[in-house]
Amino acid sequence: MRPGCWDPAERLKDMDLNHVEASLCFPTFPRFCGQTFAEAHDKEVALACVRAYNDWMVEEWCGDSGGRLIPLCLIPLWDVALAVEEIGRNAARGVRAVTFSEIPTHLGLPSIHSGHWDPFFAVCEETGTVVNMHIGSSSQMPAASPDAPPAVQASLSFNNAMASMMDFLFSGVLVRFPRLKLAYSEGQMGWIPYALERADDVWEEHRAWGGVRDTIPEPPSTYYYRQMFCCFFRDRHGIASLDVVGRDNATFETDYPHVDSTFPHTKEVALDHVKGLDDVTVYKLMRGNAIRMLDLDLDR
Repeated sequence: MRPGCWDPAERLKDMDLNHVEASLCFPTFPRFCGQTFAEAHDKEVALACVRAYNDWMVEEWCGDSGGRLIPLCLIPLWDVALAVEEIGRNAARGVRAVTFSEIPTHLGLPSIHSGHWDPFFAVCEETGTVVNMHIGSSSQMPAASPDAPPAVQASLSFNNAMASMMDFLFSGVLVRFPRLKLAYSEGQMGWIPYALERADDVWEEHRAWGGVRDTIPEPPSTYYYRQMFCCFFRDRHGIASLDVVGRDNATFETDYPHVDSTFPHTKEVALDHVKGLDDVTVYKLMRGNAIRMLDLDLDR
């Protein structure tokens, strides 16, 4: 295991080696949205763990990086009022990103359709905190047959992001919170054009019986282009469909230090993907969209 997995100074060295200026890092031991703490029986201890993790993230992991390591904080998933409080506490010290479950019902939590999470979405909108959802943040990975090899799950991993995106597009959350920003990590983007086409077709042809006539006033793709960001690291099909994916919606990632990572060849992979694109678009994909999404103090 590379020391950059746990040592921020070594992480920065690996980022230099890999031509990466800034990086948003998801939790490992607490799992992608803090499920480990949420499953604890003693919620007082669990809350202390969430706060300690966030303090460590801001002060120790990111503290001496000069802004190159971007803090991504947790919330106590089991109590939305405490979640609101934690978002406010972290936003006051400059945090602009929180990790959340792509499909909270898989964790035994209320769905985004229930209204339960509206106070959380409201404070994220108010503070400019981006809601980040990593594949697997519902503690489940899609599979076909129960005895399928892990390669099937790895190939289908984008399915959770697609399901979550449909959930949000038809939930009314993005209608009620028009400045809320959502970001999907490690889900790639080649699937997005058809997903948006299908969502708009369903809205156009079936919304009367589909339960969204009164909650979704515009085609669902409207809210995607306005409020959602996707990530990619190997997705030539997504690049070929970039006008539909959205030149302002896509961001490049490295997936370091996972086995899927492009490290240490990220520059070569990136340049191969953007070959033939204009400089403005290359800037957006490689830097600009992420800077705008997270309100980063870069290039200023």
